[in-house]
Amino acid sequence: MSGGQAAESETPGTGDPVSLSVTVIGRVQGVGFRAFAHDQARRLGVVGYVMNLRAGGVRVHAEGPRETLEAFLESLRRGPSGSRVQQVWATWGVASGEHDRFAIRSTI
Repeated sequence: MSGGQAAESETPGTGDPVSLSVTVIGRVQGVGFRAFAHDQARRLGVVGYVMNLRAGGVRVHAEGPRETLEAFLESLRRGPSGSRVQQVWATWGVASGEHDRFAIRSTI
């Protein structure tokens, strides 16, 4: 596993859609991390968004089946070549259903 440990909270039943909110810290800006996350999300069929943080990290919010999101989280822990993931914080919750695709958003 690259970087820090993910913090997890209780989630709904296995068949229910869930949400995954992730903050990734390290060398993750200027290395194609958002495009990498976008490609991985589209490949896996999850919806949500990825954005840079002013403080230097990346925030990802994704929704879909828990098993699929776990695979997505593992890809975020690896990151694209050129990145260096140092810490990953993940929080699980109930899907909002408000997303219909995966988007790259501006910096917040």
